[in-house]
Formats: sequence, structure tokens, C-alpha cells
Amino acid sequence: MSLLDKSMPFLLVLTFVLIKFKPIACQPTYNGHYCLGLSNDTANSTFGSNLASLLDSLSSEAFLNNSFYKNGSNGIFGLFLCRGDVSSNSCQGCVENATQTLPSRCPSNREAIIWYDECMLHYSDANFFGVMATYPRTFMWNVQNNTSPNDPDVDARALMYNLAANVPYTSTMYEVHEFDRGNSSQQRYGLEQCSRDINSTQCKSCLADLTEYSQQCCEGKKGWRILSPSCNIRYEDYIFYQQQAASPQPYPQQAPSPLPYQQQAPSPQPVPSSSTDKDESGEIRYFDLPTILTATNKFADTNKLGEGGFGPVYKGKLLDGKEIAVKRLSMRSSQGIEEFKNEVMLIAKLQHRNLVRLLGCCLERGEKLLVYEYLANCSLDVFLFDPVKRSKLDWTKRAHIIRGIARGLMYLHEDSRLKIIHRDLKVSNVLLDDEMNPKISDFGTARIFEGNQIEANTNKIVGTYGYMAPEYAMEGLFSVKSDVYSFGVLLLEILSGRKCSSVFNNCDHGQSLVSSAWLLWNEEKGLELVDANLIGSCPRNEALRLIHISLLCVQEDPSFRPTMSTVVLMLGSESDLPHPKSPPFSIRKSF
Repeated sequence: MSLLDKSMPFLLVLTFVLIKFKPIACQPTYNGHYCLGLSNDTANSTFGSNLASLLDSLSSEAFLNNSFYKNGSNGIFGLFLCRGDVSSNSCQGCVENATQTLPSRCPSNREAIIWYDECMLHYSDANFFGVMATYPRTFMWNVQNNTSPNDPDVDARALMYNLAANVPYTSTMYEVHEFDRGNSSQQRYGLEQCSRDINSTQCKSCLADLTEYSQQCCEGKKGWRILSPSCNIRYEDYIFYQQQAASPQPYPQQAPSPLPYQQQAPSPQPVPSSSTDKDESGEIRYFDLPTILTATNKFADTNKLGEGGFGPVYKGKLLDGKEIAVKRLSMRSSQGIEEFKNEVMLIAKLQHRNLVRLLGCCLERGEKLLVYEYLANCSLDVFLFDPVKRSKLDWTKRAHIIRGIARGLMYLHEDSRLKIIHRDLKVSNVLLDDEMNPKISDFGTARIFEGNQIEANTNKIVGTYGYMAPEYAMEGLFSVKSDVYSFGVLLLEILSGRKCSSVFNNCDHGQSLVSSAWLLWNEEKGLELVDANLIGSCPRNEALRLIHISLLCVQEDPSFRPTMSTVVLMLGSESDLPHPKSPPFSIRKSF
């Protein structure tokens, strides 16, 4: 027997040991995941066994020192992508961790994706290879803001655009860059990477989309990252990758166009990041299109709840019996895509009992869908302006609704993590649950105010005429006080049961609702404004006080209007109120 023959059993055992006991890398850093394609028969089905086989093959390929691998067999497609600078051991450890944990995170789903600092894993029962996708996405930002708000950091945009121009044409579709201003404390670091199943044109488009999105999600932050199925980008003021992979870049003399970022202070140690793909109550869920189609009976007319400027809204029921409301972006809406992105970004960060709750969204096959909690009583206008249903809104319920709207608006302006101007507060954007609790909805045109910002200007007037403050309708100026004006109009509608565009013939020459309220109140005939259904049941002094508060809100000069916290205080007390100045009378224009 040869020496080789004698040593063969030992070699086989050694090979087994080396495979079984691979080098243990540090635990990968989890960033986020999405569970898609809900199914009731995933775990114990043929799909389950085929998935296990696919994940084993992906894990094995990572062990063979591959940083990217894709495989599609038995009707299941999967890939992993390791960050371009991580070591083989780190890549192996990350992929192995992902293949073990993702099925347990998404046990009833036929598609799932998970991101770590070191790698990404994605599998599906549909072939996604070669399809550029920027949704679902997750984004994270440093919990610290920039420290110099008066010095715009154009470096971020310059660095990320330079990377985006190079990455699609590199062999690994990965690149990192760094530069400084001649001062080591002012260095900036960027990373961009595409999944190698897409081509260079798709990679370029993916990176451009995420870079543009960074202006919305992460403005003014010391560091941030955005992760999607087809690409990811990251920007920091500390080094977060293996330095030998970096290619230093000279400081850009000219950014494509300034981004309103702020210059960052030195940060020698990594600062913890905060994920913003969640609201304060939990995760924002990504729904796949088949789930929505099943829930809404393929957007059947019988499921249609109504239609607004954004598009129609449908009632649906998920497999677990939960009822939902699905807002479907109108393909004809010129503002729809911007409104969609804006609404997801804003409402995902908000949680208040008087704001409608966003459950998730869907972007597939040209559809852009928002999924909300279902509110049985639809919107306030359905009751308020219907001669029969209006009787259900007695004085107690109307007062309760008024206070709830005021609290929700105060939260947006003063109590949330962000200062948000709604810009389209109106009776049809107030939804009612089964206990007639009001919830403000439709944040498609809302805007965030930063820091001490008190007003902004726009050439693009959006909203609903009749509720618009005069400075916004005529000059494009909006602030918390323009929302206060809208609240004042809404308050008058709730008290009178009439639309803001209604003409009151009991005043000389016929007047709008706001004008009539002013004239009747000055003539001490304020009760003539109150809905006839409430006469005899509403406390006289309380009704007059609410009219008084509404007139304070609709004063022409925004500086005289109260803040919403003051309005809430007025609604809950019997303190003396200042005398209101006149509202605007003569604005006649539609948008």
C-alpha cells in the first residue's frame, strides 16, 4: 500500500474538519430586512426544501471566496453580494449568518431580502436577475446633525456624484473614495456599489436614484446610508471600510449643484446610526403586488372607497383578516410620484392617535401603492355634507372631532421629531374611525421645516383653494400659520355644516363662509352660522367661543394667528380671547 493510500482516511477527515469548522468571523452588523410575497405554505412545502437547497449553495459559494454569486434552480432565485472591501472570512460569515436567519425572519414569505454592513442576501420565487430595483429600500442616518448650519456641505454631493460616474464601469461595480480640504479633521468618505446581476446602464440609474433620494431622507446628517436590492450608497465623516481598498480623491472644486448639507465636525469614532424605515410604533411593511391584488379583488369597483387628486382608494382584506385601505397612484397624476415618495418618507416617521397610520407600501410593475389602516367611517365630509348622515354628528361628537384635529396638527408642528407643514388640511383629509376619532391624512404635499426655519416659499402652489391662507395662495409663502388658517376654515365648516365655498344668502350680497362668519360675529349674530341640526343642543357660549377661535385662526396677517398649541389651550379652557382682526375677503382664484 502506498503512502498516499495510507494517508487517504486522514486527508478525508481533515477535509471534513476544515469544512465543518470554518474560521469564525465576527457577527455581521444587521441593517434591515423586508419580507415579501406572503404565502401560507412556505415552511413545510416543496418551496421550503428548494429554498434550503438554494441557501446551502449560496453559503458554499461564499466559502469558496466568492464576493458575489447568483443561482436560480427549481423555481427559486437567489444571490448574495458582499461589500467590495470585506475579507473572505467576513464575507463567508455574513452570508452564512444571512442564510440561517433570513428564513426565520420571513417564515411565510416567498421573497425576502436582508442587508448587513458586510453583505446582502436576496431570494425570490420570481426571477429578478437583471432587473434593476431600488425598492424595497431602507435608509439609516447618523443620530447627530451637522454642527455648522450656515456652511453648506457641497462635498457630499460632489463625492457621491463622482462615485456614481465611476462605479458602473468598474469590474466589480464597487468603489470607495475619500478626500479632505487639507485638514485631516475634515475628511469625507463615500462608498457606492451595485449588484453584479445588472448592467452598467442599470447600475448608473440605480445609483442616481439613491443619490437623489439622499437629498430627501438624509439632508443635514453627519453620515447616512441607503440600501436597495440593486445598489447601495454610504457617506460618513469617519472611515468605515478597509483603507487599502480606498482610492483617495482630490477635494472637488465644484459640486454639480449645492446640496443644503452642513459642514461636519470631526468624528474619530463611528457614531451609532438610527434606522428611519420605521415609525415610532414599528416597521413599515413592504407589500408585494399579488398580495394587494388579492386583498382588493384586483381593485374591483365594489371595493372603491373614493377618489382624490392622488388617485382612487380601495378597501382590502389581507389573508389574516386585517382590513386595509389602499391608495393607488393615478397614472395621470403629474405630481403623483413626488407625492408618493414624500408621503412615505414623512408619515413613516410619525405616530399619533390623530394621524392616519401607514402600514406599508408597494412599488411593482408600474404600480405605486400606499397601504393604510382601514377606518370604517371614511372621511369627515361624507358625514358633514350629507343631509342624512349629518345628524350623526351631534354637538359632542363635533367638539370631539375639532379637539382631535387640533391635537394632531399641534403634533405635526411642535411635538413630532420633525416640524411638518401639512399644506392641504381640509375636511376630506380628516378620516374617522369607528368611534368617530379624527385622523389627519394625505401627506403628499406636506413639507419638513428644519431647525429654526419658520417659513418657506414656493412657485408651485398645491392644495385646495378655500382652505389656503392668502399669503400662500398669492405669494407662495407657507408656514405653520398657513396650516392654522386652514384649521380655522375647517372649524367653521364643522360648526356650520357648510362647505367653505358655500354662499350665505342671509348676509348682504351673499358671502363666503369665512366672510359670513366675520360679519355675523361682528353683528352679534354668530349663532346664525351654526348648523340648524345643532340648535337647541349646543351650549350657546361654547358655540360662540369656537367661532371666535376660528376667526383668530383666519386673520389675514399670519403674525396675528395663534399657534396650534395656543389653539389647543383655547379649546380646553375658558380664558379670555383677544379680539380678532379681519380675515381676507376678496381672493377669487382656483388651483
